[in-house]
Amino acid sequence: MKGLLQRVRGARVEVAGEIVGAVDQGLLVLVAVEPDDTRASADKLLNKLLNYRVFSDAEGKMNLSLTDVGGGLLLVSQFTLAADTKNGLRPSFSTAAPPALGEQLFDYLLSKAKQVHGTVASGRFGADMQVHLVNDGPVTFLLQT
Repeated sequence: MKGLLQRVRGARVEVAGEIVGAVDQGLLVLVAVEPDDTRASADKLLNKLLNYRVFSDAEGKMNLSLTDVGGGLLLVSQFTLAADTKNGLRPSFSTAAPPALGEQLFDYLLSKAKQVHGTVASGRFGADMQVHLVNDGPVTFLLQT
């Protein structure tokens, strides 16, 4: 499972002009599910997302996690993040999970996140989404499980 996390001052996801998910300060995470991923992969990714130290402490060092700052978590499914781009000039999606597995594990990740973290929002799986964000830093990390 891959999660491209971006520290944001604010982010929102729109589907057909309707805002379906939004957060203020926190993390926007683009999530890709791969064929061998399991619920354990999702649990590991969620633990990293909540505890990865990407927010500045009083001294300006990245020592605080999303949990520490009480920020929002916006999860957006993005199968293209799992693409194989090593060869040629067109991505191959053979490294992405089938849609049914992708949706199942994304929904599991979202459900678990809502159980353990205060502010959690999401896009809509499989929808044509417009993602708006104000990247803070910019700070962007690719996490893999």
